[in-house]
Amino acid sequence: MLTEKDYDKIRAELDSCKRPMFFFDDDPDGLCSFLLFYRYVKEGKGVVVKSSPELKPMFLRTVENYGPDKIFILDKPMVSSDFIEKIDVPIIWVDHHEIKENTGTKYFNSRDNGFGEPTSCICYRVVKQDLWIAMCGAVGDWYLPDFKKEFSEKYPDLLTSKIKKPEKALYETKIGDIIRILSFILKGKTSEVMKCVKILTRIKDPYELLEGKTPQSNYVLKRYKSLDEEYKQLLNDALKYDEKSKILLFTYSNKISFTGDLSNELLYRFPKKLIIVAREKDGEMKCSLRSSDKISVSKIVEKALAGIEGYGGGHEHACGACIKKQDFNKFVENIKKEI
Repeated sequence: MLTEKDYDKIRAELDSCKRPMFFFDDDPDGLCSFLLFYRYVKEGKGVVVKSSPELKPMFLRTVENYGPDKIFILDKPMVSSDFIEKIDVPIIWVDHHEIKENTGTKYFNSRDNGFGEPTSCICYRVVKQDLWIAMCGAVGDWYLPDFKKEFSEKYPDLLTSKIKKPEKALYETKIGDIIRILSFILKGKTSEVMKCVKILTRIKDPYELLEGKTPQSNYVLKRYKSLDEEYKQLLNDALKYDEKSKILLFTYSNKISFTGDLSNELLYRFPKKLIIVAREKDGEMKCSLRSSDKISVSKIVEKALAGIEGYGGGHEHACGACIKKQDFNKFVENIKKEI
Protein backbone atom coordinates (compact mmCIF):
# COMPACT_ATOMS: atom_id res chain seq x y z
CA MET A 1 0.00 0.00 0.00
CA LEU A 2 1.07 3.57 -0.55
CA THR A 3 1.95 5.90 2.31
CA GLU A 4 1.42 9.57 3.06
CA LYS A 5 4.98 10.15 1.85
CA ASP A 6 4.03 8.62 -1.48
CA TYR A 7 0.98 10.88 -1.77
CA ASP A 8 3.18 13.89 -0.90
CA LYS A 9 5.63 12.92 -3.66
CA ILE A 10 2.88 12.64 -6.26
CA ARG A 11 1.38 15.96 -5.12
CA ALA A 12 4.79 17.60 -5.43
CA GLU A 13 5.00 16.37 -9.01
CA LEU A 14 1.61 17.94 -9.76
CA ASP A 15 2.50 21.19 -8.03
CA SER A 16 5.75 21.58 -9.96
CA CYS A 17 4.44 21.13 -13.51
CA LYS A 18 3.06 23.78 -15.85
CA ARG A 19 2.22 21.72 -18.93
CA PRO A 20 1.32 18.19 -17.85
CA MET A 21 -0.05 15.45 -20.10
CA PHE A 22 -2.32 12.78 -18.64
CA PHE A 23 -2.77 9.35 -20.24
CA PHE A 24 -5.67 7.46 -18.65
CA ASP A 25 -7.54 4.19 -19.07
CA ASP A 26 -10.96 4.15 -20.75
CA ASP A 27 -13.05 3.10 -17.76
CA PRO A 28 -14.61 5.05 -14.85
CA ASP A 29 -11.57 4.52 -12.61
CA GLY A 30 -9.18 5.82 -15.26
CA LEU A 31 -11.45 8.74 -16.18
CA CYS A 32 -12.01 9.76 -12.56
CA SER A 33 -8.28 9.56 -11.87
CA PHE A 34 -7.68 12.01 -14.70
CA LEU A 35 -10.49 14.32 -13.57
CA LEU A 36 -9.14 14.43 -10.02
CA PHE A 37 -5.65 15.43 -11.16
CA TYR A 38 -6.74 17.82 -13.90
CA ARG A 39 -9.27 19.64 -11.72
CA TYR A 40 -6.49 20.06 -9.13
CA VAL A 41 -3.81 21.54 -11.40
CA LYS A 42 -6.27 23.18 -13.86
CA GLU A 43 -3.69 22.76 -16.59
CA GLY A 44 -2.63 20.18 -19.14
CA LYS A 45 -3.99 17.78 -21.73
CA GLY A 46 -5.85 14.52 -21.19
CA VAL A 47 -5.50 11.56 -23.55
CA VAL A 48 -7.78 8.53 -23.22
CA VAL A 49 -6.04 5.25 -24.10
CA LYS A 50 -8.63 3.04 -25.78
CA SER A 51 -8.67 -0.50 -27.18
CA SER A 52 -5.56 -1.78 -25.39
CA PRO A 53 -4.40 -2.28 -21.78
CA GLU A 54 -0.96 -1.05 -22.87
CA LEU A 55 0.23 2.48 -23.54
CA LYS A 56 2.04 1.98 -26.86
CA PRO A 57 4.62 3.92 -28.92
CA MET A 58 1.84 5.09 -31.25
CA PHE A 59 1.19 7.84 -28.67
CA LEU A 60 4.70 9.31 -29.02
CA ARG A 61 3.49 11.61 -31.79
CA THR A 62 0.77 12.92 -29.45
CA VAL A 63 3.45 13.72 -26.86
CA GLU A 64 5.64 15.41 -29.48
CA ASN A 65 2.77 17.56 -30.74
CA TYR A 66 1.84 18.79 -27.26
CA GLY A 67 5.30 19.18 -25.71
CA PRO A 68 4.54 18.45 -22.02
CA ASP A 69 6.92 19.13 -19.15
CA LYS A 70 5.65 16.00 -17.33
CA ILE A 71 3.63 12.93 -18.20
CA PHE A 72 1.21 11.22 -15.82
CA ILE A 73 0.02 7.68 -16.64
CA LEU A 74 -3.13 6.72 -14.75
CA ASP A 75 -4.71 3.27 -14.30
CA LYS A 76 -2.83 1.61 -17.17
CA PRO A 77 -1.53 -1.89 -16.32
CA MET A 78 1.13 -1.86 -19.03
CA VAL A 79 3.37 0.73 -20.67
CA SER A 80 5.62 -0.11 -23.60
CA SER A 81 9.35 0.22 -22.86
CA ASP A 82 9.69 1.74 -26.34
CA PHE A 83 7.33 4.51 -25.25
CA ILE A 84 9.20 5.18 -22.01
CA GLU A 85 12.65 5.20 -23.62
CA LYS A 86 11.67 7.87 -26.14
CA ILE A 87 10.27 10.29 -23.54
CA ASP A 88 12.69 12.98 -22.29
CA VAL A 89 10.50 14.43 -19.52
CA PRO A 90 9.61 12.88 -16.12
CA ILE A 91 6.95 10.14 -16.23
CA ILE A 92 4.80 9.56 -13.15
CA TRP A 93 2.92 6.26 -13.40
CA VAL A 94 0.10 5.71 -10.87
CA ASP A 95 -1.59 2.31 -10.90
CA HIS A 96 -3.09 -0.58 -8.92
CA HIS A 97 -2.68 -3.56 -11.25
CA GLU A 98 0.08 -6.15 -11.13
CA ILE A 99 3.31 -4.49 -9.98
CA LYS A 100 5.98 -3.86 -12.62
CA GLU A 101 9.70 -3.82 -11.83
CA ASN A 102 12.29 -1.34 -13.14
CA THR A 103 9.79 0.67 -15.15
CA GLY A 104 12.03 3.63 -15.89
CA THR A 105 9.37 5.90 -14.41
CA LYS A 106 8.43 7.39 -11.06
CA TYR A 107 6.17 4.48 -10.25
CA PHE A 108 3.44 4.38 -7.58
CA ASN A 109 1.33 1.24 -7.13
CA SER A 110 -1.14 0.56 -4.31
CA ARG A 111 -1.08 -3.22 -4.79
CA ASP A 112 -0.24 -5.32 -1.73
CA ASN A 113 -0.86 -9.05 -1.21
CA GLY A 114 -2.70 -9.31 -4.51
CA PHE A 115 -4.91 -6.24 -4.05
CA GLY A 116 -4.55 -2.55 -4.72
CA GLU A 117 -7.24 0.05 -4.17
CA PRO A 118 -8.35 1.74 -7.42
CA THR A 119 -6.19 4.44 -8.95
CA SER A 120 -8.91 7.04 -8.35
CA CYS A 121 -8.56 6.40 -4.60
CA ILE A 122 -4.83 7.10 -4.81
CA CYS A 123 -5.49 10.30 -6.78
CA TYR A 124 -8.10 11.44 -4.24
CA ARG A 125 -5.65 10.97 -1.37
CA VAL A 126 -3.22 13.14 -3.32
CA VAL A 127 -5.50 16.07 -4.22
CA LYS A 128 -7.99 15.84 -1.31
CA GLN A 129 -10.89 17.31 -3.29
CA ASP A 130 -13.82 16.22 -5.47
CA LEU A 131 -15.01 13.44 -3.19
CA TRP A 132 -17.88 12.51 -5.53
CA ILE A 133 -15.53 11.91 -8.46
CA ALA A 134 -13.31 9.67 -6.33
CA MET A 135 -16.35 7.68 -5.20
CA CYS A 136 -17.48 7.17 -8.79
CA GLY A 137 -14.06 5.85 -9.75
CA ALA A 138 -13.88 3.47 -6.79
CA VAL A 139 -17.37 2.02 -7.09
CA GLY A 140 -16.93 1.80 -10.84
CA ASP A 141 -14.04 -0.56 -10.10
CA TRP A 142 -16.23 -2.62 -7.70
CA TYR A 143 -14.68 -1.20 -4.53
CA LEU A 144 -16.04 0.63 -1.49
CA PRO A 145 -13.26 2.86 -0.09
CA ASP A 146 -12.77 3.96 3.50
CA PHE A 147 -14.16 7.42 2.61
CA LYS A 148 -17.54 5.84 1.79
CA LYS A 149 -18.93 6.92 5.18
CA GLU A 150 -17.96 10.54 4.53
CA PHE A 151 -19.56 10.36 1.10
CA SER A 152 -22.82 8.85 2.43
CA GLU A 153 -23.07 11.59 5.04
CA LYS A 154 -22.60 14.28 2.41
CA TYR A 155 -24.68 12.64 -0.34
CA PRO A 156 -27.15 10.24 1.38
CA ASP A 157 -29.49 10.37 -1.62
CA LEU A 158 -26.73 9.09 -3.91
CA LEU A 159 -25.42 6.31 -1.68
CA THR A 160 -26.94 5.38 1.67
CA SER A 161 -24.92 4.09 4.59
CA LYS A 162 -26.90 0.82 4.40
CA ILE A 163 -25.12 -0.22 1.20
CA LYS A 164 -22.26 -2.56 2.13
CA LYS A 165 -21.36 -4.15 -1.21
CA PRO A 166 -19.93 -2.37 -4.27
CA GLU A 167 -22.15 -4.24 -6.72
CA LYS A 168 -25.25 -2.98 -4.88
CA ALA A 169 -23.83 0.54 -4.97
CA LEU A 170 -23.24 0.16 -8.70
CA TYR A 171 -26.67 -1.20 -9.67
CA GLU A 172 -29.07 -0.04 -6.95
CA THR A 173 -28.15 3.58 -6.23
CA LYS A 174 -27.91 6.98 -7.93
CA ILE A 175 -24.12 6.96 -7.67
CA GLY A 176 -24.35 3.91 -9.91
CA ASP A 177 -26.37 5.93 -12.42
CA ILE A 178 -23.59 8.53 -12.56
CA ILE A 179 -20.97 5.83 -13.01
CA ARG A 180 -22.87 4.39 -15.97
CA ILE A 181 -22.92 7.85 -17.55
CA LEU A 182 -19.15 8.12 -17.08
CA SER A 183 -18.59 4.65 -18.52
CA PHE A 184 -20.79 5.11 -21.59
CA ILE A 185 -19.45 8.51 -22.66
CA LEU A 186 -16.01 6.88 -22.96
CA LYS A 187 -17.27 4.83 -25.92
CA GLY A 188 -17.14 5.65 -29.59
CA LYS A 189 -14.98 8.13 -31.48
CA THR A 190 -12.15 9.63 -29.43
CA SER A 191 -13.11 13.15 -30.54
CA GLU A 192 -16.63 12.69 -29.12
CA VAL A 193 -15.25 11.09 -25.96
CA MET A 194 -12.86 13.95 -25.25
CA LYS A 195 -15.59 16.54 -25.89
CA CYS A 196 -17.58 14.97 -23.05
CA VAL A 197 -14.46 14.63 -20.87
CA LYS A 198 -13.74 18.34 -21.30
CA ILE A 199 -17.25 19.11 -20.06
CA LEU A 200 -16.69 16.86 -17.05
CA THR A 201 -13.61 18.86 -16.04
CA ARG A 202 -15.99 21.79 -15.44
CA ILE A 203 -18.98 20.08 -13.81
CA LYS A 204 -19.54 21.63 -10.38
CA ASP A 205 -21.30 18.77 -8.57
CA PRO A 206 -22.85 15.34 -9.19
CA TYR A 207 -26.38 16.74 -9.45
CA GLU A 208 -25.47 18.98 -12.37
CA LEU A 209 -24.46 15.85 -14.27
CA LEU A 210 -27.20 13.56 -13.03
CA GLU A 211 -30.03 16.00 -13.75
CA GLY A 212 -28.62 17.81 -16.80
CA LYS A 213 -28.94 21.18 -15.10
CA THR A 214 -26.78 23.02 -17.63
CA PRO A 215 -26.52 22.91 -21.44
CA GLN A 216 -23.11 21.28 -21.10
CA SER A 217 -24.21 18.52 -18.75
CA ASN A 218 -27.34 18.02 -20.84
CA TYR A 219 -25.12 17.37 -23.86
CA VAL A 220 -23.35 14.60 -21.93
CA LEU A 221 -26.67 13.10 -20.84
CA LYS A 222 -28.00 13.05 -24.41
CA ARG A 223 -24.95 11.18 -25.62
CA TYR A 224 -25.23 8.72 -22.74
CA LYS A 225 -28.92 8.03 -23.41
CA SER A 226 -28.30 7.23 -27.08
CA LEU A 227 -25.65 4.69 -26.08
CA ASP A 228 -27.80 3.31 -23.28
CA GLU A 229 -30.48 2.22 -25.78
CA GLU A 230 -27.88 0.22 -27.66
CA TYR A 231 -26.62 -1.32 -24.43
CA LYS A 232 -30.07 -2.40 -23.28
CA GLN A 233 -30.65 -4.33 -26.50
CA LEU A 234 -27.36 -6.19 -26.09
CA LEU A 235 -28.16 -6.93 -22.44
CA ASN A 236 -31.52 -8.41 -23.40
CA ASP A 237 -29.77 -10.68 -25.90
CA ALA A 238 -27.19 -11.70 -23.30
CA LEU A 239 -29.87 -12.73 -20.83
CA LYS A 240 -30.95 -15.59 -23.12
CA TYR A 241 -28.54 -18.04 -21.53
CA ASP A 242 -28.38 -21.73 -20.64
CA GLU A 243 -29.39 -21.88 -16.97
CA LYS A 244 -27.65 -25.23 -16.43
CA SER A 245 -24.24 -24.01 -17.55
CA LYS A 246 -21.64 -22.76 -15.08
CA ILE A 247 -20.50 -20.31 -17.73
CA LEU A 248 -22.53 -17.48 -19.20
CA LEU A 249 -21.04 -16.85 -22.64
CA PHE A 250 -22.21 -13.98 -24.82
CA THR A 251 -20.63 -12.93 -28.11
CA TYR A 252 -21.54 -10.03 -30.35
CA SER A 253 -20.20 -7.78 -33.09
CA ASN A 254 -20.85 -4.10 -32.70
CA LYS A 255 -19.19 -0.78 -33.53
CA ILE A 256 -19.31 0.22 -29.88
CA SER A 257 -17.72 -1.96 -27.20
CA PHE A 258 -19.84 -2.74 -24.14
CA THR A 259 -17.93 -5.85 -23.04
CA GLY A 260 -16.86 -4.55 -19.62
CA ASP A 261 -20.26 -3.08 -18.80
CA LEU A 262 -22.09 -6.23 -19.90
CA SER A 263 -19.80 -8.59 -17.98
CA ASN A 264 -20.15 -6.53 -14.81
CA GLU A 265 -23.94 -6.43 -14.94
CA LEU A 266 -24.21 -10.11 -15.85
CA LEU A 267 -22.05 -11.02 -12.85
CA TYR A 268 -24.30 -8.89 -10.64
CA ARG A 269 -27.36 -10.74 -11.96
CA PHE A 270 -25.72 -14.19 -11.94
CA PRO A 271 -23.06 -14.12 -9.20
CA LYS A 272 -22.48 -17.88 -9.23
CA LYS A 273 -21.53 -18.04 -12.89
CA LEU A 274 -18.29 -17.32 -14.69
CA ILE A 275 -19.03 -14.58 -17.21
CA ILE A 276 -17.46 -14.34 -20.66
CA VAL A 277 -18.48 -11.48 -22.94
CA ALA A 278 -16.64 -11.30 -26.26
CA ARG A 279 -16.85 -8.78 -29.07
CA GLU A 280 -15.71 -9.74 -32.56
CA LYS A 281 -13.55 -7.13 -34.27
CA ASP A 282 -10.91 -7.37 -37.01
CA GLY A 283 -10.51 -11.13 -36.75
CA GLU A 284 -10.19 -11.09 -32.97
CA MET A 285 -12.46 -11.75 -30.01
CA LYS A 286 -12.00 -9.04 -27.41
CA CYS A 287 -13.15 -10.53 -24.12
CA SER A 288 -14.18 -9.36 -20.68
CA LEU A 289 -14.34 -12.05 -17.99
CA ARG A 290 -15.79 -11.90 -14.49
CA SER A 291 -16.07 -14.35 -11.60
CA SER A 292 -17.24 -14.56 -8.00
CA ASP A 293 -14.89 -14.33 -5.03
CA LYS A 294 -14.67 -18.13 -5.00
CA ILE A 295 -13.10 -18.37 -8.47
CA SER A 296 -9.92 -16.72 -9.71
CA VAL A 297 -10.77 -15.96 -13.31
CA SER A 298 -7.31 -14.48 -13.93
CA LYS A 299 -5.65 -17.79 -13.10
CA ILE A 300 -8.16 -19.65 -15.26
CA VAL A 301 -7.43 -17.34 -18.20
CA GLU A 302 -3.69 -17.76 -17.72
CA LYS A 303 -4.03 -21.54 -18.05
CA ALA A 304 -6.63 -21.34 -20.84
CA LEU A 305 -4.22 -19.32 -23.01
CA ALA A 306 -1.91 -22.34 -23.40
CA GLY A 307 -1.62 -23.08 -27.11
CA ILE A 308 -3.80 -20.08 -27.95
CA GLU A 309 -2.88 -17.11 -30.13
CA GLY A 310 -3.83 -14.26 -27.85
CA TYR A 311 -3.14 -12.57 -24.54
CA GLY A 312 -4.98 -11.66 -21.36
CA GLY A 313 -4.80 -10.68 -17.71
CA GLY A 314 -6.00 -8.25 -15.08
CA HIS A 315 -7.54 -8.56 -11.63
CA GLU A 316 -8.22 -11.83 -9.84
CA HIS A 317 -11.97 -11.69 -10.46
CA ALA A 318 -12.10 -9.33 -13.44
CA CYS A 319 -9.83 -9.51 -16.43
CA GLY A 320 -9.67 -9.12 -20.18
CA ALA A 321 -8.36 -11.18 -23.07
CA CYS A 322 -7.87 -10.78 -26.80
CA ILE A 323 -8.05 -14.02 -28.78
CA LYS A 324 -7.74 -14.69 -32.49
CA LYS A 325 -11.18 -15.64 -33.82
CA GLN A 326 -10.02 -19.05 -35.05
CA ASP A 327 -8.78 -19.93 -31.54
CA PHE A 328 -11.76 -18.60 -29.59
CA ASN A 329 -13.71 -21.89 -29.37
CA LYS A 330 -10.60 -23.66 -28.10
CA PHE A 331 -10.07 -20.87 -25.56
CA VAL A 332 -13.62 -21.34 -24.24
CA GLU A 333 -13.18 -25.11 -24.10
CA ASN A 334 -9.98 -24.65 -22.10
CA ILE A 335 -11.88 -22.47 -19.63
CA LYS A 336 -14.60 -25.11 -19.29
CA LYS A 337 -11.95 -27.70 -18.47
CA GLU A 338 -10.51 -25.46 -15.77
CA ILE A 339 -13.97 -24.89 -14.30
